[in-house]
Amino acid sequence: MHIAEGYLPPLHAAAWSAAAAPFVLHGVRALTREVRAHPESTLLLGASGAFTFVLSALKIPSVTGSCSHPTGTGLGTILFRPPVMAVLGTLTLLFQALLLAHGGLTTLGANAFSLAVVGPWAGYGAYRLLRRTGAPLMAAVFAGAFVADLSTYCVTSVQLALAFPDPASGFAGALAKFGGIFAVTQLPLAVSEGLLTVLVMRLLTRSSRSDLVRLGVLRRSAGTPGTDEREAMAR
Repeated sequence: MHIAEGYLPPLHAAAWSAAAAPFVLHGVRALTREVRAHPESTLLLGASGAFTFVLSALKIPSVTGSCSHPTGTGLGTILFRPPVMAVLGTLTLLFQALLLAHGGLTTLGANAFSLAVVGPWAGYGAYRLLRRTGAPLMAAVFAGAFVADLSTYCVTSVQLALAFPDPASGFAGALAKFGGIFAVTQLPLAVSEGLLTVLVMRLLTRSSRSDLVRLGVLRRSAGTPGTDEREAMAR
């Protein structure tokens, strides 16, 4: 979902940057609070950022000026919530633009809005909805990662359709064209990412169970003294 450097008209690039900026700034504050309150979270934060970086760097050429790939934002979103993921995702996009020529600086705002803002919020909404209805944790994790991936591709399709409407059918025609081409590669990628995120979460439940309890992903076992504030909020 990385739109290439210089591919968007300057006005569109500026508008998407302005739309993403408040979410990223809010995320900086949330990330700062998390690190100050729980310095032990830095390892999982780094792992979440690395997960996003690696998965979103596995690009498959798709529409001219863009590409399809996993996003990797579902894991960090579930662990630390969307505001923190807005920062981790944007930093990932920045480093990929500078080091891998993947995406770009002029399109950073547009890419951040789709991958680091909309994707995490949509995925977290799906995750929380299933958890509130009593679904198993891993089913909710799969749904969160799956929806985060697909919603990112949907927003990128909208961004490209707005920038390059079809000469005959306008925005609607361009949206159908971009969305249809993306779907060929993105649907199986979203399923694969959901399954991979479930696998990683299973590993974390064994190796970092106490951290997941503190973050509210797992509920505290009966009889365990004390109640973590974030766990109570997650319930």
